[in-house]
Amino acid sequence: MPEPTVLDATLLDRVRSWIDTGGRHLLGLAGAPGAGKSTLSAALLTAFPGQCVVVPMDGFHLAQSELERLGRAARKGAPDTFDTAGYVALLRRLRAAEETVYAPEYRRDLHNAVAGAIPVPPEVPVVITEGNYLLLDDHGFGPVHGLLDECWFVELDERVRLDRLERRHVATGKSPVAAHEWTRGPDQRNAELVAATAARADRRVRVA
Repeated sequence: MPEPTVLDATLLDRVRSWIDTGGRHLLGLAGAPGAGKSTLSAALLTAFPGQCVVVPMDGFHLAQSELERLGRAARKGAPDTFDTAGYVALLRRLRAAEETVYAPEYRRDLHNAVAGAIPVPPEVPVVITEGNYLLLDDHGFGPVHGLLDECWFVELDERVRLDRLERRHVATGKSPVAAHEWTRGPDQRNAELVAATAARADRRVRVA
């Protein structure tokens, strides 16, 4: 059976069923760097205006200064460069839906996260959280999958993914050479780690 593409009827019906059911539902979008997680998140926001909020895992990047102190700046984006415990704690608060929760947002122009940037009111029925390691079982990410109603694994043609990722790095300040090396170095190592988690997903979604 072919996998669904971005926002086919199967995906739309699944999210609509959560909205109709009431209560709070958490949808995870996992996938390699540049695979289209943010694209799919944006499409869901457009399809269900006012019914969804996106809370990216990237808001839990350790600060650049802390990565440098720890000697991990050259591996930024690896599992141990995130405040995983903080992310898990946020997901638990989001699932409880007892109050407005303020989530952090990663700013590529600042190369750091900004605290309290994303408000999630308790009446919002669907919270979409997207990130590389939602299906990873170590580095503290183990509890994440159990806190989600479903987790979809987002995939993209590999050549397209690498090209888009490289262009994104250039757009946020890297030289073309540095962007190429980072995409095929640290990013690719992370992508291979993420790919190994795909079997844990509830469904796999191929984007264009």
